[in-house]
Amino acid sequence: MKPGIHPSYGPVVFRDKAGGFAFLTRSTMTSDKTVEWEDGRTYPVVDVEISSQSHPFYTGTARVLDTAGRVERFERRYGAK
Repeated sequence: MKPGIHPSYGPVVFRDKAGGFAFLTRSTMTSDKTVEWEDGRTYPVVDVEISSQSHPFYTGTARVLDTAGRVERFERRYGAK
């Protein structure tokens, strides 16, 4: 790798604002805000709107759309004559 052209890669805390869930990982994202983690160190924190703890698909609260009814309605309107 060429020196000086890549962003710094370090530990960052991502915090889900909707679910109150946070996890520590490594990323190139940075933030001016910091948080003290469970190990006693302070890390930059990035607030996200949604994560796997609050996303409807992963939590099982996703709604299934009535695609069969839509297809039938489309075929009635624009089907071959």
